[in-house]
Amino acid sequence: MITRQEVYQDKFNPAMSLPYNLRQIDFQSAMQDVYDFFFDVNTHLRDKKLSRLEDMLRKANLSGTISDMLTDSMAKHSRSLTGNKFHNGHPDLLVRGIYANDTVKAGEQGIEIKSTLKKGGAVDTHGGRTQWMCVFVYAIDNVGEPVDARAPLIFREVYLGQVTPDDFRNNARGALGTRTSTLDADGIAKLRRSWVYMDPA
Repeated sequence: MITRQEVYQDKFNPAMSLPYNLRQIDFQSAMQDVYDFFFDVNTHLRDKKLSRLEDMLRKANLSGTISDMLTDSMAKHSRSLTGNKFHNGHPDLLVRGIYANDTVKAGEQGIEIKSTLKKGGAVDTHGGRTQWMCVFVYAIDNVGEPVDARAPLIFREVYLGQVTPDDFRNNARGALGTRTSTLDADGIAKLRRSWVYMDPA
């Protein structure tokens, strides 16, 4: 039987100072929106004897889908932020009214949203830059049997920190690859100090 995951309020960092008028309830609501979506979709899929959504999608596609959902939901719940209307613009969330039509190819006033399966929040980006970076770390159960007894997708860690180009290292690029950057050891340590939510397995 598919189960609905709930956000644990006691896992939030009470000492965390959040930028742009963000509140704990904004994160809680966005995470619960994702949980509710997966519950609704997976209930429908399993009723038709189909695989759960997280078992269907490749990891990169799943992370991209979750990031987009979190961005949309945070924009809906936040008091000061809205979605960047520029396709693949940076950052994902903009301070409302700072940029014309809330659209910018590359800006600094806002928050970039990432999601990953990697514990600790290390994610690839398309170049190091000054930004507020928010990383949601989630876990999925795709090995438990029977399938209907598998645990639902769950967020384990959320980080929100301000980083600069000096906090990144450039990754080697293969012949067909796109150049990426990742927070270096000091940069990831800085991000991890700014934790918003922590629910280790």
